[in-house]
Amino acid sequence: MHALPTLVALVAALLVTPPILRHLAGEGLVRENWRGAQLPFPGGVAIVAAVLVALVPLAALAQLVDANLFEPETGRVVLYALGVALLGLIDDLLAGASRGWRGHGRAVLGGAFSTGALKAVGSLGLALFVLGDAGYSNGEYLLAVALLVLTTNLFNLLDLRPGRAVKALALLGAGLTLGAWDAGPLWALGLLAAPALVVGFYDLRERTMLGDVGANLVGALAGLWLVLALETAGQAIALAIVLAITVYGEFRSISAFVERTPLLRQIDSIGRNGPHA
Repeated sequence: MHALPTLVALVAALLVTPPILRHLAGEGLVRENWRGAQLPFPGGVAIVAAVLVALVPLAALAQLVDANLFEPETGRVVLYALGVALLGLIDDLLAGASRGWRGHGRAVLGGAFSTGALKAVGSLGLALFVLGDAGYSNGEYLLAVALLVLTTNLFNLLDLRPGRAVKALALLGAGLTLGAWDAGPLWALGLLAAPALVVGFYDLRERTMLGDVGANLVGALAGLWLVLALETAGQAIALAIVLAITVYGEFRSISAFVERTPLLRQIDSIGRNGPHA
């Protein structure tokens, strides 16, 4: 029964993603990707749609026949992931010229509206809320919140090439699951992770772009996976790594670093159309 939400969400994603992407393209909701191709945007809405569709039979079944379908953490996962997806959609629709922490900071200090600042504050509020009754001490609570929020943001920085963000999620999830030899976090996240992988395949093959709605959601899953799978020491190490990559990405190009590193370049290009960047 643990795998049922993942399987239902997978089927839902396979069914709803193609028509949603066709609808986006038909309505002129497209954006130019790194090659200059016009692609349906934001494709990440298909992840949200698949999750909501999957919840119809799953929630009804869980209530009407008293089936224990959901992991205890699934509610937190759904609330946080869909919340940051909404923040990402606002950014996709209303973003101005500001980019990066410095750009958004200047906009706010100048009295302007910044979707990036809204994402940062909104993600923090959601993280504080969903982790608030998880049984952490104050120090553990603040550590988990910081890791969750910064990881969510990091995946926006990664989402600069087709499939990169979802590949990073898949590698992270595989490493955490095999390293801890515990599938519990996978089943807690599966309702959203399965649609993310489906839409991520379309992103990888350059048939859509995730947009911030998708990148935020994928980053939320990565952050939640770290929080659910790691003890305090592991979370502290993960936070240091995430913070270091985030600071690097603020001042340097992560894509350029990937291109200079043969192993990363090879992994990054797997499954992508044509030559890598």
